Amino acid sequence: MPSTLPFWILKNPARSGIAKLQGSKRLYSSWASNGNEARWRLFSHLPGTRKSSVPCSGFILQKASRHTSTEEDDFQLQLSPQQVNEVLRAGESAHKILDLVSGAPNSVLRFESNQLAANSPVEDRRGIATCLQTNGLMFGIFDGHGGHACAQAVSERLFYYVAVSLMSQQTLERMEGAVESMKPLLPILHWLKRPGDSIYKDVTSVHLDHLRVYWQELLDLHMEMGLNIKEALTHSFQRLDSDISLEVQAPLEDEMTRNLSLQVAFSGATACMAHVDGVHLHVANAGDCRAILGVQEDNGMWSCLPLTCDHNAWNSAELSRLKREHPESEDRTVIVDHRLLGVLMPCRAFGDVQLKWSKELQHSVLERGFDTEALNIYQFTPPHYYTPPYLTAKPEVTYHRLRPQDKFLVLASDGLWDVLGNEEVVRLVVEHLAEAGRHKPDLAQRPANLGLMQSLLLQRKAQGLHAADQNAATRLIRHAIGTNEYGEMEPERLTAMLTLPEDLARMYRDDITVTVVYFNSDSIDAYYRGG
Repeated sequence: MPSTLPFWILKNPARSGIAKLQGSKRLYSSWASNGNEARWRLFSHLPGTRKSSVPCSGFILQKASRHTSTEEDDFQLQLSPQQVNEVLRAGESAHKILDLVSGAPNSVLRFESNQLAANSPVEDRRGIATCLQTNGLMFGIFDGHGGHACAQAVSERLFYYVAVSLMSQQTLERMEGAVESMKPLLPILHWLKRPGDSIYKDVTSVHLDHLRVYWQELLDLHMEMGLNIKEALTHSFQRLDSDISLEVQAPLEDEMTRNLSLQVAFSGATACMAHVDGVHLHVANAGDCRAILGVQEDNGMWSCLPLTCDHNAWNSAELSRLKREHPESEDRTVIVDHRLLGVLMPCRAFGDVQLKWSKELQHSVLERGFDTEALNIYQFTPPHYYTPPYLTAKPEVTYHRLRPQDKFLVLASDGLWDVLGNEEVVRLVVEHLAEAGRHKPDLAQRPANLGLMQSLLLQRKAQGLHAADQNAATRLIRHAIGTNEYGEMEPERLTAMLTLPEDLARMYRDDITVTVVYFNSDSIDAYYRGG
C-alpha cells in the first residue's frame, strides 16, 4: 500500500475530438483527445486497479465536487474524509413504508438507495413507486449505455406499463372514459423515488398516447381481472421496447421530440425491477443488473438467494438461446470476445435498435435529416450482421414467496456486481444492520433527558461513530470502489477513485446504483399465521 497518494501530470490535454475506445465494459465508452499530438507523461497508476498505462490527470480538490482534467497544471489528489463522505452520500435516499390504506405494516419495512456516477452525465437510473391500483411496491434499476436517454425513458415509463397491465377491465374502462371526456386520469403511481431529470412535457404527451393505445388493446382482450403479475412484467418490458422502436419511425413534426426519440432508440438500457405485493415477490430482469435476497436461517446463519441471472456470454443458457434464434452458420459470430456481435456485453436490453433493426431500416430512419453527430448517435454496423434482431428486451421473471427469514433485497446495476460478489454484498448489509443496532441508544430503559442525549452524542463522537454510513447502499458503494484486490478497504484507493476527473473516471469504474429493500418479518409471519 503506498504511503502517499498517487499523482499524475497531463501534458497538453486535448479539447477537441472524440476517440472511441473499447473499454472494459461496453464499446460506447469514450474520452476526449485531440487525435494529433496529445502527449502524456504517466507518473503513477491508480492503486488496486487492474488497468495500466492509461493516461490520467490529477488535481487539488478543495471541495466535494467533480472536475475535469485541466491544461498545464500539476495537481495532487487530495480529499478529506469529510469530503469523501459528502461525495459518497450525495445521492442517498431512504423511506419507511406504511400501508397507505389501512395504516398496517407492509411486508416492506423501508428502503435505502444511493447512486455514484462515473459517466458524465450519469447513465444509470432508479425508480421506486407504489402501484395505486394494486398497492404493490415497484423498485427498478436501469443501467444505460451509449448515453442516458434510454435509461431515462425506461425509468419513467416502465412502471406505468406494468400498472396498466395489472388493471381490471373496469378500471381500464374508467381510464379510457376519462380521456374521452377530457377529465383527469385516475392516479396510477405514487412515486417514492422519482427517476432522474424528467423529460419535457410535450414528449411525455407522446408517451401517454402510446400508453393509451396499450390499454385500449388490453380492453379489447376483455379480461375481467387483468394480466397476472408475471404476464404483466413480461408484456410491459416487450411492449415498451416496441414503442421505443416505433416512436422514432413515426413521422413527428416537433424536432425536439424526434431528436429525443432517436437518442432513446439508439442508446440502450438494461433493467431489473421488483414488484412486491404482500408475500408475493416478482423480479423481472433483462440484462446484467442483478437482484439477490439476504436470508437469515433459524440458526442465525446468513445466506444469499440469487433472483436473477446475468444475460451475457458467460450465461450458457443465454448463449444457447442466441444460437437457437440464428442460423447455425452464425454460431461462431453471434458472440465475439464475450460480446454480442463483438459489440455489447449484455445480451438483453431496451433500445439499441442498431442491433435489432435491419440495415435498410436503420439507413431509412437516419436519412431523415437527423444531425447524428450533434445528437451523439453512435453509428456502427458490426460485421456478420445477417439476421436481426440479435437483442431482445424480453425479461426473465422470477417468483419468490417471501418468508420470515427473508430479511432484505438488494437490486443494483452491474457497476456493483463487477467488483463485489453476491455473498460479499449480503455480508456488508448484515454488518451494516449489526452496526446500526449497536449504535441505536436504548432510551426505553432510561429517561430521555437532554443530559442523557448530550452524553450519548459525546460518546458517539469519541468513538468515531458519527462517520458511520447510515445508508446500506452507501456502504456497498464505498466498499465497491475502496476495496483493493485483497478484499481490504483502502482509504487511499477510495480517495483516488472519487477524485478522478469526469473524463477519466469511467476508465476505472462504472456508474453504481443500489437499492436495499428491508422486509418486515413480523408482517410476513403474521400472514402465515392468518393474522
